[in-house]
Amino acid sequence: MNKKIKSTVMLFTAAIIWGFAFVAQCLVDTDKLGNFSFNGIRFALGAVSLIPIIMIFEKEEKNLEKLKKTVISAAVAGTALFAASALQQFGISINHNAGKAGFITGLYTVLVPILGCIIWKRKTHINTWIAALLAAMGLFLLSASEGISSIDVGDIVVLIGSFFWAIHILVVDSNVNFVSPIKFSCIQFFVCSALNLILALFTESITWSGITSATIPILYTGIMSVGVAYTCQVIGQKDADPNFAAIVLSSECVFSAIGGAIILNEKMPWQGYLGCVMIFAGIVLSQLKSKENA
Repeated sequence: MNKKIKSTVMLFTAAIIWGFAFVAQCLVDTDKLGNFSFNGIRFALGAVSLIPIIMIFEKEEKNLEKLKKTVISAAVAGTALFAASALQQFGISINHNAGKAGFITGLYTVLVPILGCIIWKRKTHINTWIAALLAAMGLFLLSASEGISSIDVGDIVVLIGSFFWAIHILVVDSNVNFVSPIKFSCIQFFVCSALNLILALFTESITWSGITSATIPILYTGIMSVGVAYTCQVIGQKDADPNFAAIVLSSECVFSAIGGAIILNEKMPWQGYLGCVMIFAGIVLSQLKSKENA
């Protein structure tokens, strides 16, 4: 299969799985299983699910320098992933709306080039700043579709999380060509899981009945969203233009809305739908190259 076609398929697969993961996350009863506990368990499950794949495809690692690079960069990515996923899950546990959470999270795509400019000193085109304004207006319509008083604390928490998703994307993008992709995914998941479980031990009560109450969300988000989708992301980004990869991955917000409507019967005022359109337009615009940069 052509490398570009393979990377596109991988990226869209990740986006679809992630989109429906928002629905699964909405189904977690946080009165029975805390947010840190849920994330810790699902990321641990995702990490473990990759061990057999590593044994098959990346069993031998003769390049010790590459292995060292993989471990260090995966630890950094895992820390960013912990912050992003924890904030996202807390936000979802407050607003219980998969579609809104998906589109707000999708703002990380607009933030990627902005943070890339600030942190990595990458050149940023005017498209990025127009896109940021468009997305901000869309976010306001989405979150305040029923008036200023309707702005949800959960939306704000998910928005903060989107900054860390952007950082995670940048860390993956800057290291993906120098690491063993599946080992990288596995290690970052273990790091993310460990950080979540450490906090869970001090702030939450983990019970077997709580875990079993979230069996389906844990299995889906653990094996599919973590084990399969994040690995698809790493493999897909390896042979894809970063801008194109970001656009494809951002389509997760569309699939989150589809999943929310079909499974959770979610609806919103027309202003909310307009906000979704503006956010997605901003996401795409932020990734379009100008003729000078093409």
